[in-house]
Amino acid sequence: MRTLLNIIWLLLSGFWLFCGYLLAGVLLCIPIITIPWAIASFRIGLYALWPFGRDVVSRPNAGAFSFIGNVIWFVLAGWWLAIGHIVSGIALCVTIIGIPMGIADFKMIPISLSPLGKEVVDRDNGPFASARR
Repeated sequence: MRTLLNIIWLLLSGFWLFCGYLLAGVLLCIPIITIPWAIASFRIGLYALWPFGRDVVSRPNAGAFSFIGNVIWFVLAGWWLAIGHIVSGIALCVTIIGIPMGIADFKMIPISLSPLGKEVVDRDNGPFASARR
């Protein structure tokens, strides 16, 4: 089921969201000082490309620097990427088949606003996989 949802997601919304994250990452690579945010943009872009079957978890060692980095991220790219998720989520929720994907789109808004200190893990191989079995 995950594969089917991911394929439909990719065709309807995932590719365009990935392009937005890719554009943000490329633009953030231009000034050398913002390369860490570009790497975060590429990481989240890959998550936005194929989200079903993966989770976002907080890293326990993220501290004050992650918070400061997230504030800078919000100013540079986070707010307009979140708007992209809102617009595509609303468009997906218009149809019955798109409602699960629209909900998944809305769940991506927090990571699009503050990606630092978070990690994308496979649902089957993540840190909590043994607890779900």
